[in-house]
Amino acid sequence: MTVNKKKTSKDAEIDKKYGTRGTQKKGTAKKGLAKPGSAKKPVGKKGQGKKEPEKVEKVNFQKATHKDSEKVQKVLARAGKGSRREMEKMITEGRVSIDGKVAFLGDRITGTEQIRLDGHHVKLTAQDEDICRVLVYNKPEGEMCTRKDPEGRPTVFDRLPPLETGRWVAVGRLDINTSGMLLFTTDGELANRLMHPSQKVEREYAVRVFGEINEGMLQRLRAGVQLEDGPAKFQKITYRGGEGRNHWFHVVLSEGRNREVRRLWESQEVQVSRLIRVRYGDMEMQRQLPLGGWRELALKEVNYYRQLVNLKPETASKVKVDEKAMDNAKSRRIRRSVKKHQQRHQQSTRRRHK
Repeated sequence: MTVNKKKTSKDAEIDKKYGTRGTQKKGTAKKGLAKPGSAKKPVGKKGQGKKEPEKVEKVNFQKATHKDSEKVQKVLARAGKGSRREMEKMITEGRVSIDGKVAFLGDRITGTEQIRLDGHHVKLTAQDEDICRVLVYNKPEGEMCTRKDPEGRPTVFDRLPPLETGRWVAVGRLDINTSGMLLFTTDGELANRLMHPSQKVEREYAVRVFGEINEGMLQRLRAGVQLEDGPAKFQKITYRGGEGRNHWFHVVLSEGRNREVRRLWESQEVQVSRLIRVRYGDMEMQRQLPLGGWRELALKEVNYYRQLVNLKPETASKVKVDEKAMDNAKSRRIRRSVKKHQQRHQQSTRRRHK
């Protein structure tokens, strides 16, 4: 009797765990009664008792919830706080806050929030309220492409016109020994797109090379050579004359990596002794613009750069419509202004070293 009880209790545990389906045992429910926990299905006409399949609505994630918002780095760039890359770096470093909370990459704002950069309040303006301004600056050798230099050297920002709101953003950089065309804008988004390699905006440089040049070298530079940060090449190389071991060339690139022109020539074991940027996009540096001088672009010229990188054209400009183009008198005034600025900088440098 004891053995039978043990078997019965063991069978009951197995039935409880795995059920009785597939065995010869019958269920515990009596005839005419529903199993515990089960609900009786409603009986109706054919097709009435079936549930309709749930409709799945497709969501356009490009428009949904983002209709009236923009990424915080884009808004800060448009406010003239720097290029979009610089803003992304600042956000990553935790220097930006939204309504008192640290911002993260990808955060979006509608314009009603309180934005702070390094603790300072940022005045936000709507996209259609900002007037995009662009300057062409003829950079001389010896100037740094930075806002402040710890060694007290002159920078490209020293002589730019002051702004009521925002700040000037440099479109790319030129190293201290490179001169020529440098663009500045109040629109960080425009600066970012003009610099980005995906836009393939051409830059042309006049280069004086010291060394023996042959056709094989030029062919390699056109085909592409391997640099430390990847392959690179000149899209176009044009010989412009020279004497002895000094030769002038005009070269064209569609990206702006650090010291790329110099490194390409150095890969052929020749040295660049002079480097001048003469063109950005289809716009060339005006010869009348003196070294250290700047010129603000008119509406048509600003819209050329905006359309070049697929941005909406501007409808207003700070430049007067009847303002004359660069002439000799204006060029002389700029030279005098640059000379005075250089003299003041030299005097302040002497005082610091005393």
